[in-house]
Amino acid sequence: MWQVVNELGAKRHEYLIEQFKPGHVFHVDALTVGGKNIFCRVSQYLDTPFEVAHGGGVFRSSICEFGGEDDQALQLLNKQVMEAFGMEYSASHTEYIKSKETGQYYFLETASRVGGAHLAELVEYSSGISLWAEWAKIEDAMAKGTSYQLPPVRNDYAGIIVSLSRFEHPDHSSFNEEEIVWRLDKPYHIGLIIQSDKRSRIHDLLDSYVERIFRDFHASAPVPDKPLD
Repeated sequence: MWQVVNELGAKRHEYLIEQFKPGHVFHVDALTVGGKNIFCRVSQYLDTPFEVAHGGGVFRSSICEFGGEDDQALQLLNKQVMEAFGMEYSASHTEYIKSKETGQYYFLETASRVGGAHLAELVEYSSGISLWAEWAKIEDAMAKGTSYQLPPVRNDYAGIIVSLSRFEHPDHSSFNEEEIVWRLDKPYHIGLIIQSDKRSRIHDLLDSYVERIFRDFHASAPVPDKPLD
């Protein structure tokens, strides 16, 4: 590595060195007002976006154990990341890797926006907080110079599963558990959000659903070699 760096000479600043750290990937969805995290929800990707995009898997994420090791560590780390970026007020979606080798947490990426892939719905069914709605209220309050008050926060466990489907309008009526609170309505996709007061129930259902979706619905498409025009 150092040989390559030294050969670059004065052009070193034009390059970035990255190292892939195998580990568990987490996302932290938060609201910041006045430079303080006033809301923060920690979740773990069970199948990461990278794995789904490059391996054709099924996307899954679930809320971490409230007050658990990952929850506490990532809430603190996210506070430090927001302070380092000078975040004053916004929604944010930040991702971290927990090394499988050492257990150390690494900052991966962040953005001052609501997370995609229907993660906002996952957070809302867990907490009762609509990130889109509260972000809009925060922006409105800051523009008008008024105070913002976060609504009461609920602590339920929730999980999401989403997959491409080989059917344009998949029949997901066979998924009829009472924990299902949301269904994805999108051509050639199948997706569910489940909610429970027990995290173990969420994971049992997600494990069951991924097998059924792979068998009965799943489709995948290869990643293109070059960007599409």
